[in-house]
Amino acid sequence: MENYIFKQLSYVRDNTIGHVAEMNDETSLSIPEGFNNNIKWNLGHIYVVQEKFAFHFTREEMNLPDQFTELFSPGTKPSDWGEEVPPIHELILLLENQVCRIEKVLKFRLKEAVEQPYTTSTGLTLSTVEEFLSFCLYHEGIHFDAIKSIKRIIQSGRKSEVFREK
Repeated sequence: MENYIFKQLSYVRDNTIGHVAEMNDETSLSIPEGFNNNIKWNLGHIYVVQEKFAFHFTREEMNLPDQFTELFSPGTKPSDWGEEVPPIHELILLLENQVCRIEKVLKFRLKEAVEQPYTTSTGLTLSTVEEFLSFCLYHEGIHFDAIKSIKRIIQSGRKSEVFREK
């Protein structure tokens, strides 16, 4: 029987991808007034955090393309980008495949304790595989809301900057 966590991870991910599937690179780089990041950063950030929470803490091999940590980790922002950023279609492809990889590797390890518990920036300590994956739902939900908000502003035609690579 499939565990609920994988159904929820897949559901949340499908919603995230559904909101950006037809988006072009130029639009994904727009940063509306009042925001620090763009849609592309939010997508990459979702991917990097979930990759680390699912694979790093369980001592499994991560699939992090070159520069992803420098581009999309917590505390980064597009205005600091110096190297070429991946196209949105590459981010979408990575996101599409990530949940299946997580389920394949971790489906029988949900109750397993990780070697080193991790305390999030909000103060929640995660110590089992299931806790890390559950937190990913919350984390992606926050960034999904940011993506929806940025997209709504862009579509309304309100002022936004388009980040251009240096």
